[in-house]
Amino acid sequence: MIQVLLVHDACLVRSVLAEWLSREPDLRVDDVPWRGAAGRVGAVRPDVCAADLDCSEASGLPPLGELCPRGGGLVPPRLLVLASAHRPGLLKRALEAGALGYVDKEGTPEQLVRGIRKVARGERFVNSSLGFGFLKAAEMPLTRRELSVLTLAAEGASVAEIAGNLHLSHGTVRNYMAAITRKTGARNRVDAIRISQGQGWL
Repeated sequence: MIQVLLVHDACLVRSVLAEWLSREPDLRVDDVPWRGAAGRVGAVRPDVCAADLDCSEASGLPPLGELCPRGGGLVPPRLLVLASAHRPGLLKRALEAGALGYVDKEGTPEQLVRGIRKVARGERFVNSSLGFGFLKAAEMPLTRRELSVLTLAAEGASVAEIAGNLHLSHGTVRNYMAAITRKTGARNRVDAIRISQGQGWL
């Protein structure tokens, strides 16, 4: 039996997916929104976390690290993500978090089941339709920290607010913004946000 924790912020979608997955005789499914995911991982101890990369909280960035905690004597669950090719920034975050499975959100439910089973066995699963997204992710010039800074800036946060949220000094935030502007070829902060959103990095 494979214990699955389904993480998705859209209640209706999450409920329907969980119900559908539960019909599989070898899957036991628990579901939770992102805000409760970290706590459920400890309680359920899933074999696989199947997580949607769109997160309505945490500045829109999925806290993937919280799904696979290290240490404490617990075996971290294997991570499978529900992704879109047009969001290479999120694909890059999932790669950095060590995700084994990548299921296209525009694919079929059968692909999700296949992905869960493969990831549970420790095997990689990637929908071929996500290939273009991975190519774009590889070309993306921004680091994870720069993406975090830029995401907060895109939400209208000031330098002081970004510094407080990410536990950085004001000078460090300004240095990150200067690097982001340079790497994106932008004229200023607003232009960097526009370019990054257009590329699907945010």
